[in-house]
Amino acid sequence: MSTPTATATAITCRTASLRTSTEPSSVPELRQFARAVAQEWGVPGEVDEALALIVTELVANAVRHSGSPEVALLLSVTGLVLTVEVRDRGHWRARARRRCAEDTACNGRGLQLVAAYASVCEVSRTRSGTRVVAELRLAA
Repeated sequence: MSTPTATATAITCRTASLRTSTEPSSVPELRQFARAVAQEWGVPGEVDEALALIVTELVANAVRHSGSPEVALLLSVTGLVLTVEVRDRGHWRARARRRCAEDTACNGRGLQLVAAYASVCEVSRTRSGTRVVAELRLAA
């Protein structure tokens, strides 16, 4: 069962969040939620595309690797920065390594894509789960 919440604390600071079960259907659900929020907030189209890619990659990582029963997405805009935060309560499970000519194409590609689009990308792993934060700059 999904639990959405959204608040606007000031014209320059808005937050929205959604928590759902960690299963493959969570990926499109959270991506659609993020895009709807971005549209409501008037986020430019080029940032919306980057947002969709980032949410897709981060939620897919939680689904594939965390073993957590749920995943949470928090979006916030403060000034000219859109922050995307994905949290889970699981413990990272390494995937079996595959052989290929270029190792980076097989391992960690999703986070590399996130880092290419985001001005900031930070991953924190603790005993209580994983938290990934990515920031997107909005045009002035």
